[in-house]
Amino acid sequence: MKDVKSVLRAFLLTHILIVIPGHFLSITYGQTPIFTPAKENTALFTSLLTESEKIYKAELAALPARGKKDYEEIYKLHWDAIKEVIGKKEMYTADSARQYLDALVSEIKRANPGLQQQQFRCFFSRSGIPNASYIGSGIILFNMGLFSRLNNESEAAFVLCHEIAHFYLHHMDNAIRKYVDTMNSAQMQEALRQIKDTEYGKRQMLDKLVKGFTFNTRRHSRDHESQADSMALAFMHNTRFDKTAALSLLTLLDNIDEDTLNINSRLEVMFNAEKYPFRKKWTTRKTGLLGSVVVEENKALSDSLKTHPDCQKRIALLSPAISGYQTGNESKDPVSRQQFETLQRTFRYEVIEYAYANDNYSLSLYYTIALLGQLPDDPYLVTSVGRVMNSCYTAQKEHVLGKRIDLPGAGQTGGYNALLHFLQQLYIEDYAGIGYNYLLRYQDRFNDYAAFRKELDAGERFTKE
Repeated sequence: MKDVKSVLRAFLLTHILIVIPGHFLSITYGQTPIFTPAKENTALFTSLLTESEKIYKAELAALPARGKKDYEEIYKLHWDAIKEVIGKKEMYTADSARQYLDALVSEIKRANPGLQQQQFRCFFSRSGIPNASYIGSGIILFNMGLFSRLNNESEAAFVLCHEIAHFYLHHMDNAIRKYVDTMNSAQMQEALRQIKDTEYGKRQMLDKLVKGFTFNTRRHSRDHESQADSMALAFMHNTRFDKTAALSLLTLLDNIDEDTLNINSRLEVMFNAEKYPFRKKWTTRKTGLLGSVVVEENKALSDSLKTHPDCQKRIALLSPAISGYQTGNESKDPVSRQQFETLQRTFRYEVIEYAYANDNYSLSLYYTIALLGQLPDDPYLVTSVGRVMNSCYTAQKEHVLGKRIDLPGAGQTGGYNALLHFLQQLYIEDYAGIGYNYLLRYQDRFNDYAAFRKELDAGERFTKE
């Protein structure tokens, strides 16, 4: 019975949770300064962990007696997730970025006296996933991968208001309470007993029960999204932000998972060297019994895999209220357009660095290739490609490469799956040969850049081993 409850609990937690500019070196090539990641504020992470633990303990002390063990298990899972986020230093701690985000939040708070006494803190997350989330203990994360895709500050404000609404309306706590009540209800316990006592077909019966529970939790989760949208719009009222940005933001989110990067053609251009020519087999997918798995997608599956489902429905529900919240004094960028754009540029680099620092070489490479399309001669980006290929060579040599690159799957975008397939096809000598010969073409231009020279020298050693 414990396994059954664990499956359901894990599903619910997934649905609850999902919903500092860097510096640039003085060395320049042309007019482009070289990016280097911002330093981390270790003291901030320590204090945040301490504060969050106090909140967690206070939540445990306030739990109801009925179903307390279930509550404690779920809150413990949430606390473990928060510790992991803090432990991995996901929050971006550069002062200028924190001050800018605080300025956006302050604009919202000034217009909403009811928020001024609420204990929540907003941070930029170094994740490249285009999302934002309230993760519990008063912590709201605004992913760089989303912020860098926005059109203006008003869209950023709506994202913040939406996550503040989840916190303000206690959606996470309410979802946990509903789950515990459902799991301890007489009807659910009887259903679980019947499954346990059944001699045959337990798996089918459990699948049916989970499917029904999944449908209900997803429906309530999406109801929470609409509630948060409405409350977010109310929070934006009397601010200087343009309320119509709520609709443009949702329109953006509806298509934000679309992947237009033709990764195979990029790979062939990047990695076709005279002394190490590109091989078509690296990007040729096989089908059949032992080949790649082809996933049949339908509209319902496609929407369920979206980072932000139901956006068109949310737009339809929100649109009639927009005009009532317009005051005539709005601005799309009332705080600082210049700082907004500066952070967007920096964040596109930071997600590359953070993915690499967390040993996700494939994701770091994907972000790098995407940005290289806009900045083909950027020294940091060129070096990043060589760094990933050298690191893949080392990881393969140490038999840990499987822990450093993702596997292709239905939850990945087409372009990223293509890159993962490419990385899966390479032999250990290919990582060294491809990376070294790629860097070699930039040697005359970037040899004064220490990070570039380090990777070039490493690549040369690896090709001789």
